[in-house]
Amino acid sequence: SEVQKMNNVTEFFLLGLTQDPVKQKIIFIVFLIFYFATVFGNLLIIVTIKTSKALETPMYFFLTFLSFADACFSSSTAPKLIVDSISKKKTISYNECMTQLFAAHFFGVMEVFLLILMAYDRYVAICKPLYYTVIMNHRVCSVLVVWAWIGSWLHSMAQVILALTLPFCGPNVIDHYFCDLQPLLRLACTDTYVINLLVVTNSGAIAIASFVLLIISYIVILYSLRNYSAEGKRKALSTCSSHIIVVLTFFGPCIFIYTRPPIIFPVDKVVAVFYTIGTPFLNPLIYTLRNAEVKNSMKKLFCG
Repeated sequence: SEVQKMNNVTEFFLLGLTQDPVKQKIIFIVFLIFYFATVFGNLLIIVTIKTSKALETPMYFFLTFLSFADACFSSSTAPKLIVDSISKKKTISYNECMTQLFAAHFFGVMEVFLLILMAYDRYVAICKPLYYTVIMNHRVCSVLVVWAWIGSWLHSMAQVILALTLPFCGPNVIDHYFCDLQPLLRLACTDTYVINLLVVTNSGAIAIASFVLLIISYIVILYSLRNYSAEGKRKALSTCSSHIIVVLTFFGPCIFIYTRPPIIFPVDKVVAVFYTIGTPFLNPLIYTLRNAEVKNSMKKLFCG
């Protein structure tokens, strides 16, 4: 094909977060700790939910998948960043680059869809409590998760197909720590205006529409709480505030990255670190430190 004729780049060189050797050593230590804490924290939540009878509810069913998506999302970018920070050869092959692009978007969008499902679960629990067990039965929850997987796969395939259409015929230095479409667009030896529009339409639209939907749903939920007792309000607010914190920390950086022309800002990499590595690390902390049920189940898990 025309793209393959022009595509003489077989590997890319990742610049990473910094070129400073001292800072690279600090990055290695800090992100290694972050990564292990992320994987351990998310696996701990999965094990706690799976072994606790008290957590057999739709909210924790979705949280299991969110924790799994978090661990995988972090694993799609963090190990490469950690290894590259101490290795001389900071390269990634073309095929590995496309695989990383797919994985990062697949698990990133999976997180988006699961946050929407968790918001829907809270909406039904608070606004339609009498119908909760009917609406959110196990079959419905399972089907919703399957649709989230399908939606994530379709989004990621669209990203990879766009990347595969890009011809690379010269520069192969990616000014980033992982393969994403924005930095790849800057290396393509063709006019990328239309493709960038498609990226913004795909990733940007998902990010903005999901964020607006989530904010509206939480406004409706918070408005509905006015009729609750003081204790009911406190418990519902505790759960919802955890979700809102996660939504803000995840969507703020995503919207900043994916809803604009391909212009380089110095803070881009830091912002990307926040949602690819920071959010998966923070989620277990947010959901355990602010959740008495999860904390009690963890105590039972360790103390018998």
